[in-house]
Amino acid sequence: MNGPDFSLWRKRSLALGIAALALSAAGALFSPQQFFRSYLVAFLFWIGFPLGCWAILMLHHLVGGRWGFMIQRSLESAGRTFPLMALLFLPLVFGLRELYPWSLPGAAADPLLHEKSAYLNPNFFVARAIFYFAVWIVFGYFLSRWSREQDRAGGSSLTARLQNISGPGLALYGLTVTFSAIDWSMSLEPHWHSTIYGMIFMVSHALAALAFVVIVAYLLLDREPLAQVADRDRFHDLGNLLLALVMLWAYLGFCQFLLVWVENLREEIPWYLRRITGGWQGVAVLLIAFQFALPFLLLLSRSAKRRVRVLAGVALLVLVMHWVDLLWLVAPAFHPGKFHLHWIDLTTLAGIGGVWMAAFLFCLGENPLLPLRDPRFVELIEHGQEAIR
Repeated sequence: MNGPDFSLWRKRSLALGIAALALSAAGALFSPQQFFRSYLVAFLFWIGFPLGCWAILMLHHLVGGRWGFMIQRSLESAGRTFPLMALLFLPLVFGLRELYPWSLPGAAADPLLHEKSAYLNPNFFVARAIFYFAVWIVFGYFLSRWSREQDRAGGSSLTARLQNISGPGLALYGLTVTFSAIDWSMSLEPHWHSTIYGMIFMVSHALAALAFVVIVAYLLLDREPLAQVADRDRFHDLGNLLLALVMLWAYLGFCQFLLVWVENLREEIPWYLRRITGGWQGVAVLLIAFQFALPFLLLLSRSAKRRVRVLAGVALLVLVMHWVDLLWLVAPAFHPGKFHLHWIDLTTLAGIGGVWMAAFLFCLGENPLLPLRDPRFVELIEHGQEAIR
């Protein structure tokens, strides 16, 4: 059974992405440093979608629940884009010296960087990235492949396979996301470290991914067969999960700040000082207000979570602020104590996003919008019909 036709939107998205990347490449000719810095923020934003979707999909396979079937195809489609993201990672390899101080020839003169050189060196950095993408691609492939086989053959044996792979997959998700966050983001300032940093990225990826699939479900609300099951109860469940992730993101961010403030160590304080001075403090206030406070208050309301348009609006706000959050985490490493936003920040965001969205829509259009032959889904539909009778 074929999925819906997204060819028009796919072509438009791809055209936008290519045009924006071409414009970004032109900017790189004049300011290569700015290009790589902007590209890093954009890449971290878009890699969060397949990573977060991968985690939520495995959670759904492990615990079941009606909330997951409505978004399962979106989660699987995002997880199939890891090969593309591996390709889009390549520019960062060529920009190591523009981004990471530990990659410079004279870095060994710094005693602390010398101690960390066994881990922080270009060859091992690239090797770890290859390992991360290999894990993500393999798991994304099998989760999608077995789901498609279930569409053709049905049966509970494939459900068991999906459950069996999801447990180890979640453990590997935690490990690979933690180390990739350290490699790609925290090591921009190698004199600073945080034991919570990787966990913050894990939750951020899941939060952004859930917000994304909520928006996709809203946009596909009238398409069959999704329209048959996309009711207010399912969106209410997704709203509850979104609320939990918003709270967890805020909790982890506060814990990290509190630990640094209590310890009051000379090597840790500058990281926050760079992000609460020179205009960056305004960004921090925006994050508190619009990444936590406003979504938290709105998602506390039962009626807001059951009004699909309102929930999609909250999800869109979360996505926008997620990018602002990444900008706040990364950009002060290059512009300490001085707010900086460049037009290449926007073109790289649109460029990677346009290409990624085209790939996502291609994958989404290959299968039905619901796992119609999953025994768990069939059982839920039958129970629903019996309840109506």
